[in-house]
Amino acid sequence: MSSSEPTPGQPTGSPPSDGLPAVPRQLTAHEIEAWRPSINPWVIALTVTLATFMEVLDTSIANVALPHIAGNLSSGLDEATWVLTSYLVSNAIILPLNGWFSAVLGRKRYYMISVGIFTVSSALCGFATNLGMLVFFRILQGIGGGGLQPTEQAILADTFPREKRSMGMAIYGVAVVTAPIIGPTLGGWITDNFTWRWIFFINIPVGIVSLTLTSRLVQDPPFLKRVKWGQMKVDTIGLGLIAVGLGFMQVVLDKGQTEDWFASQFITVLSVLAVAALVGAIFWELRVKEPVIELRLLRNRNFFISNILMFMLGFVLYGSTALLPLFMQNMLGYTAMQSGMALSPGGFISMMLFPIVGALVMRVQARWVVMIGIAGVAGALIYMSHFTLGISFHMAVLARCIQAFGLAFLFVPINQMAFHFIPRQKNNAASGLINLARNLGGSCGIAFAVTLLSRRAQFHQNVLSSQMSVYNPNFQTALAGAKQMMLAHGSDPARASQQAYAMLGNSLTRQATFLSYLDDFRVMAFFFLAMIPLLFMMKKTKPHKDGMVVH
Repeated sequence: MSSSEPTPGQPTGSPPSDGLPAVPRQLTAHEIEAWRPSINPWVIALTVTLATFMEVLDTSIANVALPHIAGNLSSGLDEATWVLTSYLVSNAIILPLNGWFSAVLGRKRYYMISVGIFTVSSALCGFATNLGMLVFFRILQGIGGGGLQPTEQAILADTFPREKRSMGMAIYGVAVVTAPIIGPTLGGWITDNFTWRWIFFINIPVGIVSLTLTSRLVQDPPFLKRVKWGQMKVDTIGLGLIAVGLGFMQVVLDKGQTEDWFASQFITVLSVLAVAALVGAIFWELRVKEPVIELRLLRNRNFFISNILMFMLGFVLYGSTALLPLFMQNMLGYTAMQSGMALSPGGFISMMLFPIVGALVMRVQARWVVMIGIAGVAGALIYMSHFTLGISFHMAVLARCIQAFGLAFLFVPINQMAFHFIPRQKNNAASGLINLARNLGGSCGIAFAVTLLSRRAQFHQNVLSSQMSVYNPNFQTALAGAKQMMLAHGSDPARASQQAYAMLGNSLTRQATFLSYLDDFRVMAFFFLAMIPLLFMMKKTKPHKDGMVVH
């Protein structure tokens, strides 16, 4: 190719005879599809996944350190939970705005700014001397972290050709799915052996390496829409409605159970404001010419259904990840480290399967792969719903491994279906929406799991309490046996009777709580199975034997 010929995918124009610069022309669809980065796509994938893994890990690593943070900063545990809530709120607000920020700042620049904010605020979190400072720096950290996942996803969607995009998404999936599993174990180990401040300090070297590699290896494609600062029109109304709606909704989901939901005036007011703001945002963003969020992308059937599937993936992943450590520690008597060790093998299962699933999606319709994943996750949850208090450590590990097997067959094909019919120049906006769906699903999943656990425990306790009657021969037999045990340990008859009642009462409460965990697992399984009919409503993507995907 001569030097005068255009490079595919680059803005070009016919060179004028007077020697003035060429006038850029609009790239054709073929040129947009043909553009590829000059760096090996696998190197780019590993580069951008580094910071994303760090960010996703940070969302769960702080959970186990909350008691230590509260004690060290002289605050109550309820107050310390704002360390988690503040991050989630700012993160949720930023996620859907990624397409807009990428257009204004340039995608690579915005990604590096996000990494920089996340890294600096991590250092500031580690140096915080009181709870107020820590919460403020966590808000900044959430603003930086919110720009990492969707921007990486958009970079991968543009870096890999359509027929190999699933392999790139597999790298991203390893970070997003395994980090929440590893986080609690790593956080517990760091807190026990060092100090809670190191759960933030470990982000500093990772952030520096990420910034260095990104600046040298990542590049923006020429077809990305760029807006000059002088021509920038800020959709302030849409931005404000989204910030209020998502921010208040995240607080409601995070604090709802502890405040007894709508019995609390605080939760009720925030819920009304959140719904009003979000409904207003939807109507506004669909009408305004240059919206902050590209809600019109949801008119694409595949993308809309993929968002629902990703919401449910987050719902089950984060909901079950919140329940299982509690179940193992409260019901089975495991230590925090033992429960972490029971969950960790599932993360390694997912890591090994993601590349295989990425290759499979290149040869099999993505919807069939998703069905395998739904069946695996639902099967694992149904298996968990048949747990007993006498299950072995190996059975607990097996259940998590089956679930991890299913999760590995979900993330990659869902993303493949979501981006398949989206124009490449819209990848930034699309990635922000689908990441928001997953994160909101996670918040809803945790809130639902904890609330259902409490409500079903009350239900089972009422049912079991009705059996504690003097007219029930089984109860009388159990009471007599407990009383004899107390007498054998030296108690007098009156005290032995009181101790027997107390022991049976504690046993009843424990049994009611145990049954509520089983209910939680069962309901989540049914919710997940209900997603299967949606797969038949999506447009088909027919892979060829050579791995090329057509539609």
